[in-house]
Amino acid sequence: MLWGYFIKLVIADRCAVLVDTVYLSYQNYEGVQLILANVLFAIQIYCDFMGYSTIAKGAACVLGIDLVDNFKQPYFAVSIKDFWRRWHMSLSSWFRDYVYIPLGGGRCSKCKKYRNLFLTFLVSGLWHGASLTFVVWGMIHGIYRWGSSLLYME
Repeated sequence: MLWGYFIKLVIADRCAVLVDTVYLSYQNYEGVQLILANVLFAIQIYCDFMGYSTIAKGAACVLGIDLVDNFKQPYFAVSIKDFWRRWHMSLSSWFRDYVYIPLGGGRCSKCKKYRNLFLTFLVSGLWHGASLTFVVWGMIHGIYRWGSSLLYME
């Protein structure tokens, strides 16, 4: 649990200070500063989720419950499909089991498979928040995932 608190409070929260400063007045910053803010945001969001997951896993361990790992180096993924196999794996598997598969999963025509992928990511965007930002986020990831399916001829 201490490692999770360190990741969250020291790394993620420190990154957030810099990211928020730049994002709140991005027009006052240029090239390298904006790129650095985006890189730090990627680190921030990963460390937030990883920290929370590590704290939860440690708390569960104290209670004698063994939870699965939730992240497997997602930023080293080689494709968007690989990324989603490594990122927030417990939530991803929940969406697979309770949204994607009930829609028909991949056991249907290619068109329906891509629709199911897209709808699953759209629902995951809504799960993150009922605002246009999260709906668009879900749509973008659905399109990326759909596009990677076409690219790699799954």
